Amino acid sequence: MVRDIPFAELRVGDTASMTKTVSEYDVYTFAGLTGDFNPVHVNAEFAKTTIFKERIAHGMLSVGFISAVLGTSLPGANTIYLGQELSFKAPVKIGDTVTATVELLEKIEAKNRLIFRTTVTNQDGTVVVDGKATVLKK
Repeated sequence: MVRDIPFAELRVGDTASMTKTVSEYDVYTFAGLTGDFNPVHVNAEFAKTTIFKERIAHGMLSVGFISAVLGTSLPGANTIYLGQELSFKAPVKIGDTVTATVELLEKIEAKNRLIFRTTVTNQDGTVVVDGKATVLKK
């Protein structure tokens, strides 16, 4: 279900999350959609030679989960993603369960803009992505 929370009803401190287990299918689909076939994502033998020692998911796949929360939960429909500051803190491995969370930090009433803290954590509570998003809420 997609929510559509009106701008006036949004409050600083509001949060929403989604959780997903990242599968091999997700990684290959993302590679196919974006054209990013970096072997660290799709080649197990190559990935063994990297600092990660195994394949990892694309960092932007995790960021996509943030987009999903913003566009479907908080604030939901009629949200336009304007910007995102990101920091990748740790790899996401195939089989990891990640949770993307957004927290409303600021409302800019005059422009119908919202600033969110955006984080993605893995099943161990490790932050894998940290950042801030700016959105326009119609």
